[in-house]
Amino acid sequence: MRISVGHDPELSDSYLRKMCQLGVDCIDFGGGNWFPGVEEQGYPDLDQAMKIRRKIQSWGMDWNRVTLPDMTEEFFLDRQGAEQELENTVNAMKVFAEAGAPIVRQRCEGDTFNHLLRGYHSEHRGNYLGHGDSVLHGRSTEVAKKELHARRVHVWDPASITPPEKDALDSWWDHFCRIYSALVPIADATRTKLAMHPSDVPMPDTPFGGLGYHRIIDAFPSSQVGYLYCCGTRAEAGGLPLVLDEVHNYGRKGRIFMVHFRNVRASLATAQGYEEVALDDGDMNMFKILQELQRVGFDGCINPDHMPIVEGDWAENMNPSSKQVAHQALAYAIGYIKALLTALS
Repeated sequence: MRISVGHDPELSDSYLRKMCQLGVDCIDFGGGNWFPGVEEQGYPDLDQAMKIRRKIQSWGMDWNRVTLPDMTEEFFLDRQGAEQELENTVNAMKVFAEAGAPIVRQRCEGDTFNHLLRGYHSEHRGNYLGHGDSVLHGRSTEVAKKELHARRVHVWDPASITPPEKDALDSWWDHFCRIYSALVPIADATRTKLAMHPSDVPMPDTPFGGLGYHRIIDAFPSSQVGYLYCCGTRAEAGGLPLVLDEVHNYGRKGRIFMVHFRNVRASLATAQGYEEVALDDGDMNMFKILQELQRVGFDGCINPDHMPIVEGDWAENMNPSSKQVAHQALAYAIGYIKALLTALS
């Protein structure tokens, strides 16, 4: 197993130097619109993508997972520009495959029901900050629109206090299958892995919640179709026992391509809410997860995800949800994972 981390906004030499010094193996790209060319033509520029990879390789690392341009509500609601979005993501898949990206991910608007949750910053030991969500049981339309302006719920009505109807969810799934029907043949032809992240937050009936997540490899049985498995997201649905069961199920089938590694307290099933915490500060025994991954033969990247904000990572006048890289927390997580991997071997 190796360690991958997300990139900083500028992919600076300073950041890459630090990750090299910390012993990181790979860099992940989680934003579908980050690569040069996406804003201008709708998909990444091949020469620029290869240049970025060479820059990472110059520091003794490589890229691991890249992200295709987002499929937005325009596509899922059949609005103007829907077909162009699909064409753009197909072109992006071809570019990344030619550039040698081992794993690509497609983000899909509407795979979460965050309009049914209240988000907040949670404080833990020494006042480090994490993120928390709790289930809502009602709110006014005005509050809904204010709270959910940027929380990726645009496919669904943000003022609603109930999940979408089955017909709407079936339509969403049909649209998703159109996307994968276009991408999977490219993945097969180029031997590029196509990985899907679970719905985060995993509310009941979310398209990639417990049941919907299984449906992806049922509908697309290609060996190139699998998962960016997120321990924290799935723990939010049912804790460590659920995570170990799913790692065993998906892992023995060879469908876990990489792992988001984070810890949480409580779950939607037990407390109608959860809080994200440091790797050593939650309900899960993270070493047991690595042991199960080893048992099923996983040899991909472990990625420390959703870093808490600790002293030195942000100033008093900075918004805690800032996109600034949480350098201190990230360095701690990398060291923690390297220690676990050493113990594992």
